[in-house]
Amino acid sequence: MAPDTDFRRTDSDLTLRWSGQISLTRRILAVNIFVLLMMVGGFFYLDSFRSRIIDSRLAQAAREARLVSEAIAAVNMRYRDALVLRLAQDTGARIRIYNNKGEATVDSRKLGVRNFVLVDPDKQGWDQKVARFLDAGIDTVVSAERQPQFRERHNGLDWPDVREARETRMVATTVWRAPDRTPVITAAAPLPGNRVVLTSISARDITQRVRVERFRLGVVLLVTTLISVLLSLFLARTIVRPLRRLARAAVRVRLGRAREVVVPRLPDRRDELGSLARAISDMSIALRARIDATEAFAADVTHELKNPLASLRSAVDGLARVKDPALAEQLMAIVRDDVLRLDRLITDISEASRLDAQLSRAKFEPVDLGVLIDGLLEQRRARGVERDVRIRFDRSGEPLVVMGDGSRLERVFENLIDNAISFSPDGGLIAIAGHYDAEDLVISVEDEGPGVPEEEREAVFRRFQSIRPSSEAFGQHSGLGLAIARTIVEGHGGAIAVESREDRTAGARFVVRLPLAEPR
Repeated sequence: MAPDTDFRRTDSDLTLRWSGQISLTRRILAVNIFVLLMMVGGFFYLDSFRSRIIDSRLAQAAREARLVSEAIAAVNMRYRDALVLRLAQDTGARIRIYNNKGEATVDSRKLGVRNFVLVDPDKQGWDQKVARFLDAGIDTVVSAERQPQFRERHNGLDWPDVREARETRMVATTVWRAPDRTPVITAAAPLPGNRVVLTSISARDITQRVRVERFRLGVVLLVTTLISVLLSLFLARTIVRPLRRLARAAVRVRLGRAREVVVPRLPDRRDELGSLARAISDMSIALRARIDATEAFAADVTHELKNPLASLRSAVDGLARVKDPALAEQLMAIVRDDVLRLDRLITDISEASRLDAQLSRAKFEPVDLGVLIDGLLEQRRARGVERDVRIRFDRSGEPLVVMGDGSRLERVFENLIDNAISFSPDGGLIAIAGHYDAEDLVISVEDEGPGVPEEEREAVFRRFQSIRPSSEAFGQHSGLGLAIARTIVEGHGGAIAVESREDRTAGARFVVRLPLAEPR
């Protein structure tokens, strides 16, 4: 039988390099945690989100500074302070006007609007300190641009926005970083007379919005991580624990404690692990049966060899003391019979012990059993081994083709014919017939002997089991012929059985069923 192609494949597709050194539990956890780490990228997305908000606020500050500049330039100086106060209240910005020397001539704070307040980080709670720490950490990881530290300037010319607005006569903006890491946006716009208006906004809403979103994302990530770890542990438990139990049972079987081991079959599991557990359990049972069969076979071999050896030893010992030539010749005949019996027994034992391994390596080819049996009968006639029995082969004209090993199948029918001859009376008929039955080819061998009792029909196929006729000399058969025949037939995917002949009360009928080479 050709070996299964699955076992010819190399295990390169199952080889794990470095990860094979890590336990399955840790690998499951690592895979799930890696996916969670990818979710951490959401924190970095928040930095991009904050940058877009700040850019939007810069553009808004630039527009407001330009509108404030145009409004102040258009109003009468007598109403300027009132206008600045109103604009500061509406925009939420601190508005200052600097003259050409950089002196602040108007300041909305001095006018009573304190809408620009910086928070002292030392007076904040621990939660804000953690938030600032996260801000600093994320800025470091994403290599965010570090904004300059915000501090007040007494002279307007110390503000880079003011200098740029005076030189370019365009609106200039800058983003600063307050001590509590809140963005501070300043915008300067030119005024007539080389003056400049400066607006300052503490964008605490940006920081609060980003931190709220980060908190929500953190809660989601924490809950997801907890669920993922629990599911990973559950998955590892349902996979790793059964595998460990199966591995321990397999090790105990390997160490020779097969009778002590109960391999868990996991009957409630219908997944791959359940299939694996049942396969290992069945394998251990088959191994135990094979061990039992080997031990029984060894015991039977010992028993069968001792009988002819004891007879041989007695005959040899007697030869040394016997003086009568006739008696000596009788003892020599016993010696020759015992030697032939031992030779036949050892040959059959050797074949029976190697049969399974040889069948597993055999290459099956189409075999015409009609031609095979015809050739076998012709050989027997040429050797003259039929003696006082007749053999008839009834077959149709069509080929009786199966897939198999021709030499082994020939041994099956030779053993069945030998068995039939040994039970047939003088002048008895042995009938061999072949026909198709559904998807099987059926070959029957019938004799006219005493038949096989129904309770013994399974036992006759066991090794060293034989129900011999009383007329047959002891030791003519090894008791392995039918056992060898069954092993060969089952190795070809077929079956062999014995039953009574349907046309008469006496006689046995051995039926061999073999699968066809091609479905009919």
